[in-house]
Amino acid sequence: MPVLVTAAQLRAVLGVPNTLYDDTALNAIIDTSEDAIGDFLIQWKVGIDKHACPIATETTIHTTREHKFYVGQTVAISGVEAHVNGNKTISEIVDPYTFKITNAAVPVHEEFYNIIPNGIAAENDLSQYNGVAAVEEAVLQIAVDVFQSRLAAGGTQQALDYTAAPYRMGRTLLYKVTGLISKYIDSNSQVG
Repeated sequence: MPVLVTAAQLRAVLGVPNTLYDDTALNAIIDTSEDAIGDFLIQWKVGIDKHACPIATETTIHTTREHKFYVGQTVAISGVEAHVNGNKTISEIVDPYTFKITNAAVPVHEEFYNIIPNGIAAENDLSQYNGVAAVEEAVLQIAVDVFQSRLAAGGTQQALDYTAAPYRMGRTLLYKVTGLISKYIDSNSQVG
């Protein structure tokens, strides 16, 4: 469900009626753009690469980088197993890459199980950027590009003078809005 931009806002930018594109279709586009932008923004969000259940009511979670969480903090976990997913409270910090949560009784497995693709542990996710105009504008711009790529028949789009032009959602999609979100980019999201 979109956090930063509503379907009504995207509909207004696109100039499309709700009879043609309902909220469900536009929310899917907004979710895609928020997901693309979200990975670049400063957040308390980290990948989960493996987990173990050494006792029936406790799960140990290992992360792909330092998690920066603390005991008593509630984090949203997704992409793991059903008993691990959801809002969970951290019961213990083992080291900068490992923490424990309590859960309902589950089968015990002391060895770590790999999670492919990685799960995610996050606090607040994108809601901390509500009201930040630059981030909301970046999400809208990406959403417009995603919308246009769906409609571009044969990989083309129509210019203002009605001439066809090639259209592709290339890897430069996010680079178009980097200037807008530059103050909020997480240095850990950059490679190189």
